[in-house]
Amino acid sequence: MGPQRTRPDLGGVPETALWTLYTRAHEARRPDRLIVDPEAIKLVDALDYPFRERFGPDKWDMADGEAIRTRVFDDELRRFLQNHPEGTVVTLAEGLETQFWRADNGQARWIGVDLPEIVKLRRCLLPESPRQRLIACSALDDHWMNEVDPTRGVLITAKGLFQYFQPAEVRRLIAACAERFPGAVMVFEAPSRWLSTRMRQGRLRTPAGTPIPPTYWGMDPKEGRRIRTAHPNIAELTDLPLPVGRGKVYGRLLPWIARTPVVRNWKPVWITRVRFGDASGAPLR
Repeated sequence: MGPQRTRPDLGGVPETALWTLYTRAHEARRPDRLIVDPEAIKLVDALDYPFRERFGPDKWDMADGEAIRTRVFDDELRRFLQNHPEGTVVTLAEGLETQFWRADNGQARWIGVDLPEIVKLRRCLLPESPRQRLIACSALDDHWMNEVDPTRGVLITAKGLFQYFQPAEVRRLIAACAERFPGAVMVFEAPSRWLSTRMRQGRLRTPAGTPIPPTYWGMDPKEGRRIRTAHPNIAELTDLPLPVGRGKVYGRLLPWIARTPVVRNWKPVWITRVRFGDASGAPLR
């Protein structure tokens, strides 16, 4: 008999942490993998959970999309750590993300913020470094901001989170970060507004037929302008390109959309970097 596996008890939005973990692990197992993530593979193997029944067969191409988005976030983290090797990385809705093991530099401090049920599961499954800390609360609860040391630089990431908030909540959270962390960088992703609308209407499901939780916010140039003016300390907002993946969708179609002006804004996913300035609004590098 093998070692006893952990049975997660998650539903709704928290269950999506298992979905993204599943797709990252599948990608990491491929011989032509786009990301190296052995910790994700260990996590999937350690869980007693019907991944295939809930999310579909592991040959599904969703793994490609998860991998290229993951690479953007990892690249932004490495760029930040080059300039702030002892900085603080704050991951909002960390879920079962394993970025610490993929990209840590051995010096940075990490703060993971997530709901209590996710934090409890994460503590059961993943070892914690002395430089890591988990905070069990919603990202909308400013309690976590009181635990961040801003003196050596701050990077805040939100991967697969903001679409579950109301538009006003997203803008208030970004504005609060701009107020509390001058000179910091935030990187977040969101579906396009048209895709978010379809998800809110319940028109999208996993390949296994599991409903995808409804979303309430999406990104497009108009929303980008709203965010840009949400606080005087928001000094710079940049739309980050996705790297080229594999196959028809991620290897050819999405790269073509990204470089074609007439359809560029119809891409399904946006990843955005926001730089916060000092009190005058000037970006701090």
